[in-house]
Amino acid sequence: MTESKKINSAPRIMIVDDESDILSVIKRGLESKNDFKVETFSKGDDAINNFQNHPPKYYDLVITDIRMPKVNGFELYRRIKENDPTMKIAFITAFEINKEEFSKVIPSVNVTHFISKPVSISKLREKIKSILEDNNTEA
Repeated sequence: MTESKKINSAPRIMIVDDESDILSVIKRGLESKNDFKVETFSKGDDAINNFQNHPPKYYDLVITDIRMPKVNGFELYRRIKENDPTMKIAFITAFEINKEEFSKVIPSVNVTHFISKPVSISKLREKIKSILEDNNTEA
């Protein structure tokens, strides 16, 4: 928590997905109980620019789709980690993930932070809280 955040303020989450309908549903669902502040981006490069234009620790968590045009989730992960190695990042995807193959591509990723689509808002909320409570920064 930084000085720019108020004590006990809702965690700020960046969500990146090229499907705007999914972004709308997730944002509305997560903000409905005022327990999260959500900022959404449909393009990876817009998300990176936004991330870089904020002070460190502005976001508590980044959730990104893997398959997106131009800047995919892997590239987004790499670029965000270059800016903030401690940023927690989770992948959300509709595709089955082979953890062994994924570990070869990005060995430092904690594969417990995959979220499968479709996901209910209640399950997503639980997963986010679990990730935020996890002290492992290799999310």
